[in-house]
Amino acid sequence: MEISAAGRLEVRITTADVGKRVSVRRLSEPGAAGEKFTDTVGVLTSWTDGVLLITRKSGECVRVAESALVAGKVVPSAPARRRGPATSYEELARVAARAWRPVESERLGGWELRAAGGFTRRANSVLPLGDPGLPLDEALTAVRRWYGERGLPAYVQTATGAEGTQEPLCAELERRGWVREVTAEVWTGGLAPVADLAEGTGVLLSREADEAWLARYRRKGVSDVALRVLGSGPSVWFATVPGADGRDATDTPDATDATDAPAAIGRCVVDGRWASFAAVEVDPARRRRGLATAVMAALARRALDEGASAAWLQVETDNAAARALYARMGFTVHHAYHHYRKPGNAGTL
Repeated sequence: MEISAAGRLEVRITTADVGKRVSVRRLSEPGAAGEKFTDTVGVLTSWTDGVLLITRKSGECVRVAESALVAGKVVPSAPARRRGPATSYEELARVAARAWRPVESERLGGWELRAAGGFTRRANSVLPLGDPGLPLDEALTAVRRWYGERGLPAYVQTATGAEGTQEPLCAELERRGWVREVTAEVWTGGLAPVADLAEGTGVLLSREADEAWLARYRRKGVSDVALRVLGSGPSVWFATVPGADGRDATDTPDATDATDAPAAIGRCVVDGRWASFAAVEVDPARRRRGLATAVMAALARRALDEGASAAWLQVETDNAAARALYARMGFTVHHAYHHYRKPGNAGTL
């Protein structure tokens, strides 16, 4: 907090600082005996009618009454340099988009409208990298119309927590009644340390998601559209660890029987210096045996052979087991991303 020469806390932010990263202290219980304070750090996304709106790194929007402010200052826009590969939000967002391509897309200025028959929010949401070329309300109307014509709910994917992310857009969407349904994080790390973690013996690699792989994939009833999305990307690899008895799901009449599905699977997309990991899934009865590590190590070695050096992945904020695994592998959080939906649209994904 800013402290004056006289030792008093001061508010050193104004409406001119909207769009900057700030740190504020406010009275949490104005008028109460024994003053209590709350500190908030984030991007000042608006200051209107005596209320400040601050968007935190997590994407949470905090409203602060101007009358409750005790102190405030502008702080550096970029957090301390992270461990791991140096990269911008925009670079990662574009790499991530190429690793999970929709079957249909259309440009709206700097926004990309993406659709894939409802298979995952990522492939059925707007990626807003730049200006849409229209006032925001007109752009959102065009978005709702485009998805409505396809019988899909309108989603906008945004990001927070890194330099160049979209805290102001998150605030504008919430102001217009859009609801944040999903928050996850993008983590980055070095690729070579992952490749060195395990031998990966018994991990089979393929260019296609075959019946065995799909038998373990958590999204059942995968359609042709879903297969196109799964197979999209510059250089795609699928990893499979056969079941404990040495058979994979294609050895049995019922390929969807969980008892005959592979012990573990994973997907990797190599794109220049980047390798992405996704769909790393392990038979619940065979967890904590290093299978996820073996799958990622095998995929990492293949990505290294193709010239990649850095890795990224997405993980949900409430997936404690996955977060612990990735942290042990050397991954750290780069930014959070969110999917906003306009209520009243055609269902959810």
